[in-house]
Amino acid sequence: MDDAVSSRAARHAALGDPMRLAIVDELVVSDRAPVELQRMFHVPSNLLAHHLDVLEEVGLVSRRRSSGDGRRRYVRLERVALTDLSPGSGLAVGRALFVCTHNSARSQLAAALWRQLTGLGADSAGTAPAERVHPGAVAAGRRAGLHLGDSRPRRIDDVDQLPALVITVCDRAHEEIDPGSDWLHWSIRDPVPLGTRAAFDAARDELQERISVFAGRAA
Repeated sequence: MDDAVSSRAARHAALGDPMRLAIVDELVVSDRAPVELQRMFHVPSNLLAHHLDVLEEVGLVSRRRSSGDGRRRYVRLERVALTDLSPGSGLAVGRALFVCTHNSARSQLAAALWRQLTGLGADSAGTAPAERVHPGAVAAGRRAGLHLGDSRPRRIDDVDQLPALVITVCDRAHEEIDPGSDWLHWSIRDPVPLGTRAAFDAARDELQERISVFAGRAA
């Protein structure tokens, strides 16, 4: 039996446990801190740690330190490990709001990509908006056929009515708002500190990969 088949078998075995499958279903659409998974699934911390260790051992998840509160880690799905597996989510797809701290890069790119890939409406907002959209985000968007030049950062408090689907794309904003499990969270690295073309393109590409999960289920 070749290594590829053995690897697939190990991933299927890991997903054979109902709790681990439920965790992966959730991580398809949102990164989660372990404490959030504990609350969602009503599981003790030691048992959750065991399940996460099993999933990490077969390459299905990884854990990344928060760029906001460095004491916190987020559990992320390794999507490449699902190329021949297909757990999913029944989350309804509709209009979306993307939130980050300054509403100048990640959330702006996410909203534009959502409109492009799903054909549905999307807005963005921030907890402490910058004065303008970052030029690096504008350029990264342009390279993907997105137009951000007319966008202006705004505060989330100025959004008249939140849609059913709200996604934070910034660890700091997620931790400031602490919205619970009703909102989704994607732990996307902030490209602004590096300020390079590669950093902005990497953020855009990861957002595109995430949104593509929803695009096939758009109404």
